[in-house]
Amino acid sequence: MQYVIPVITLIVGLIGGFFIGVYYLRKQMEKMQSDPQMLQKMAKQMGYNLNGSQMQKAQQMMKNQQSGKKIPGLNGSAKHGQGRKGK
Repeated sequence: MQYVIPVITLIVGLIGGFFIGVYYLRKQMEKMQSDPQMLQKMAKQMGYNLNGSQMQKAQQMMKNQQSGKKIPGLNGSAKHGQGRKGK
């Protein structure tokens, strides 16, 4: 019994911490989509510099991702048909 209670407490704590972390992260993402400066700051921390149109696309993507929709054609900066040509 002296080993069961600490193990159960650990498992409950990990599960509770996970859900608290997810809730906090979602709230931060909601704040970021309405605050372009915060989104720009996060992009700079990740090593990206976003211009105005990229910022709008990122905000739209975050907004649609929150509602479960997908944006066609937003798969990075690479466009279809560009790149190395065949041999």
